[in-house]
Amino acid sequence: MSTLEQLGVWMVDREAEHLEFKEAKSSYNFDNLVKYCAALANEGGGHMVLGVTDRRPRRVVGSQAFLDLGAVCGRLLDKLRLRIEARELVHPDGRVLVFAVPSRPIGMPIAVDGAYHMRSGESLVSMTPDQLKKVFDEGVPDYSSAICPGATPTELSPVAVGRFHELVARRRADAKAHSQAQVLEDAELVVGKKVTNAALILLGTAQALRRHLPQGEVVFEYRHNDGEVAFAERA
Repeated sequence: MSTLEQLGVWMVDREAEHLEFKEAKSSYNFDNLVKYCAALANEGGGHMVLGVTDRRPRRVVGSQAFLDLGAVCGRLLDKLRLRIEARELVHPDGRVLVFAVPSRPIGMPIAVDGAYHMRSGESLVSMTPDQLKKVFDEGVPDYSSAICPGATPTELSPVAVGRFHELVARRRADAKAHSQAQVLEDAELVVGKKVTNAALILLGTAQALRRHLPQGEVVFEYRHNDGEVAFAERA
């Protein structure tokens, strides 16, 4: 947990995604505490500090918020289903509270009353659809990197593999000196002489696709930029 020495380091740092400061001299709204703790959890965890000014140069002003830390941590657990630890630091300039917020579980963003919060500057905003999709996808196995049972490198199209080698060499000069087999292993398309689903889909022969993925189909989706969730065209 935090110490006065650690607090001193935080106070000179920029307020980043893992730190949040609030003055909260006399009190602090519990609902706001819940939302900020949820936002910190959604961003990988961090610390919520009360009793310190939020603008640099920061200074300790002291806080009388949440005098019963055990009770407030219990309420946070009930609300967020996260075990958040709180500590009171006795600073010469006043009482400082530090809430240690763990990261959310993999693939599970934390919601407060149906809203998924994150921070933007000094404000709370809703997580965007693409950010939520990335979080939800964390808990989904990566089908493309899985080994395709029974498939071998001999079932990859020599023409497609050659084209892939050429494209990689355009971006990495050192790839020109590597064999095609090495380039495939470096890209993790072939792992220990075994072929991944991605390799079969991208580079496999028509016969290999029919043999190993008879139920599959190739769908192309076009987006204007990487941040878009909805596709512009699909074929």
